[in-house]
Amino acid sequence: MTSVHKLVIIGSGPAGWTAAIYAARAQLEPIVYVGVPKQDPGPILPGGQLMLTTEVENYPGFPDGIDGPEMMDRFQAQAERFGAKVVGEDITGVEFSHDGPHRLHTAGGHVVMAHAVIIATGATANWIGLENELRLARSGGGVSACAVCDGALPAFRNQRLAVVGGGDTAMEEATYLTKFASVVYVIHRRDELRASRIMQERFLSRENARVLWNKVVVDVLGESKITGVRLRDTLTGAESTLDLKGLFIAIGHTPATKFLRGSGLEFDDAGFIALRSRSSQTNIPGVFAAGDVADPRYKQAVTAAGMGCQAALDAEHYLNEHGLV
Repeated sequence: MTSVHKLVIIGSGPAGWTAAIYAARAQLEPIVYVGVPKQDPGPILPGGQLMLTTEVENYPGFPDGIDGPEMMDRFQAQAERFGAKVVGEDITGVEFSHDGPHRLHTAGGHVVMAHAVIIATGATANWIGLENELRLARSGGGVSACAVCDGALPAFRNQRLAVVGGGDTAMEEATYLTKFASVVYVIHRRDELRASRIMQERFLSRENARVLWNKVVVDVLGESKITGVRLRDTLTGAESTLDLKGLFIAIGHTPATKFLRGSGLEFDDAGFIALRSRSSQTNIPGVFAAGDVADPRYKQAVTAAGMGCQAALDAEHYLNEHGLV
């Protein structure tokens, strides 16, 4: 007979590891499926978006900052210290049941049974897809998908920065950067922004705000650090070069939920897992979600960690309530 785990956590990152820490300390014997590295088109790594962040300065407890990969290594080590088991394999399909247990299918063809499941697979930033863009993002060379995470770093202060995008997220990121940069360019492929009027006005009211209309980035320049971008005019086709010290891509995020298609889970209009009130409970009993996969707004390491804590506590309560521990 196939054994049924008390709790399986799908995904890592701040949400997954925090859930694992709390669950392991509660003797739920969590199994964490962290996945494997892949390109889609940018890098997706076990540990989440922080694996692409060279320095984290806004997470409490690290007054001198810490590299994102090192932080995730510490999270994992803490989870393993309390007994969490880590499996480096993808979950590629699920069969959730309203009366349990749940069946999870691995890339290796195995079926994993669990009374409770926490989904913490995150959301991946949408990239332009340029070779140098992705290379410099991976190496910490001045290309980022999170201005709120990285924009205040010393390397970007009093420098020429640019944001690619035209929606509310791009305006929010660009407005944030105006506090630190000498000038912030918004690069947009059309002649009008998609962002709400109030978000546009908030950015455009800043003295160091600029918009480059009808432009797309066709190359990112620089070897170890970004030095600029090559732009193409969408109307004339003419190309030009813009000198920069930082480039922030703000064209949205895609929640990592492809493997959940047909699962019966409810999603919001943007494809993020829909949660019930302020808990981590999904519409399926015993299935919980935490972190960016269920957070279309904040997308911060500290909020993801908090959601991971919630999910572990909710899962523990569920298992106790149903006599499964």
